Order: sequence, then structure tokens, then C-alpha cells
Amino acid sequence: MIEATDLTKRFGEVAAIDRLSCQIPAGAIYGLVGSNGAGKSTLLRLIAGVYQPDEGTLALDGEPIFENPARKAEIAFVSDELYFLPQANLKRMSELYASAFADFSHARFDELVKIFELNPKKRIGAFSKGMRRQAALLLALSRHPRYLLIDEIFDGLDPVLRNLVRKQIYADVCDRQATAIVSSHSLRELEDTCDHLALLHQGRIIFESEMDDLQTGLSKLQLVFEGEPPAAIERQLRDAGLEPIKLSRLGKIVTVILDAPPEDANKRLVAALDPKPLMQESLPLTLEEVFTYKMEAFGYHTGEATSDA
Repeated sequence: MIEATDLTKRFGEVAAIDRLSCQIPAGAIYGLVGSNGAGKSTLLRLIAGVYQPDEGTLALDGEPIFENPARKAEIAFVSDELYFLPQANLKRMSELYASAFADFSHARFDELVKIFELNPKKRIGAFSKGMRRQAALLLALSRHPRYLLIDEIFDGLDPVLRNLVRKQIYADVCDRQATAIVSSHSLRELEDTCDHLALLHQGRIIFESEMDDLQTGLSKLQLVFEGEPPAAIERQLRDAGLEPIKLSRLGKIVTVILDAPPEDANKRLVAALDPKPLMQESLPLTLEEVFTYKMEAFGYHTGEATSDA
């Protein structure tokens, strides 16, 4: 398990990570999303042992990571800024990795080269952006790391390759109980990939949840009235203990987001409203909507869900 407590990392006067605390369980695929400059890349570099925390603690299985070769050897990090030896091909890079990492598997490397259909003798500098991303991923996966960190996991990859990368990560997590910590610009891709998600803003995690629980705490309901919707609908909802996060009206139709599970919201809604709606229907919430409303609940008015690091 990776545990951060009051973790802080500054660059000059700017706190890229500001008293962040979290626990990342072993055997999980943990996704990081957030607003622009939220600190996702900095957090990954701290976990990888690239940066030293200025304050707070960061531990892997109870031990600090920075300047701890034994713990850092269990981590493979694919940065958003890829680096390869000048003029090197994949074969040359595999030799470098094998000399640097005792856990590097030539058999796994050969297998992944075939899966990703990359030429190991072609100069990496001649690869496309997506091919360079594949090269970095397969080198990291060839190590069979306990902890796999990937910044902007799907950057430059087409949908077929995204599914291929997803499949390889699933295999490592399921077969070896590895842990993957990934960030992405695409909330939709993380929704399909991760079992845990954390929302970062201004250097802190302001919300995190298991994917199975992510949407169960909010409800999106559409109500249709015979005449005009009640003018005091928001007060009626609050009197029933239903806090409307967002409410919109369009003629006789009201759409409301409530901070309550769907089953509970539907039951209390029937008793709360006067006049009663002719029809009420639960609507699915997108991940973007969930994160937007969660950010607004913390006082961050974004207008829409955003992501970057």
C-alpha cells in the first residue's frame, strides 16, 4: 500500500502538492484526474521517488520511497515526457533496462514487442508519438513491476491501442496483484479502466471513491408536471432533506441533481413535492457530471469537468 500524509511539494512559492493525504491500496488500478495544474504529474513523480517531499510523509509498505533503492526498485514510472537514448532502438533500450533493473524480463519484452507490433530494430526517433508511448509502456511492463505509474496513459494512442494497453495492465493487476496508478486527460477512458478514482485540485485530493460507489451517492431525476412546476420546489426538496446540487427547468420539465442515492431520493421526492409530478424518472449520471458537481460542492466553479496536471 502507498500512503501519503500531509504531503507537500513546492516549486518556489507555488505548492504543486499541498498537504495531500491518501491511501492507495495494493492490487488496484487507481486513476488521477483533476483541473489544470492540479498536481497529478507532481504526485506521480513523488511516488516514483523522482522528487523529495518538502513536508509530510510518503511511504510504500510503511517505508519512505525517496532515497530508498529497495522500494524504488518495485516501481516502474512512465512519464508524460518520454526519454530514450539518442539513436537507440527498442533492442538497445531493452539491454539498458536489463542492465539497470534486475526484474527486467527479456521473454516478456519479446512477447510485448509482438503484441504491440513494433520493430525492435527501428530507431525510436523515427517512431510516431503513439509508437513512442507504446515503446515506453512495453519497456516498463517488461519489468513486471509491483507498482506501475503512468502519466497520461492514453496520450497519442488510438482506440485499438488503448484497449490493448488496458488489457496488459489488467493482466498484471489480476495475475500478479500489481498496482497501477494512472492519469489521463480522458475521464471516459479512466471510467473504463480504473476501479478507484481520485479528483485533484490545487494540490489536494478533494474527492476519491471506488468506481462501484462513485455514482451511487448522487441522483439525477427528471420530473414532468401537469402544469407549471411548483415555484417552491427547491424549498420543498430541502425540507425533505434532499439537497439539490443543480436544478433546471424547461417548461413543465424539471431536471434535478440530488446529493442522495437514487432509491432514497425517489422515495422522499414523492412525499416532498406538492403538486406531485405526473412522471419521474432516474437518469444516468456521466463521470464528467459527477466530478463537476463534486468540485462545485467544494467551492470550485469550473463550468465543466477538466483534467490535466
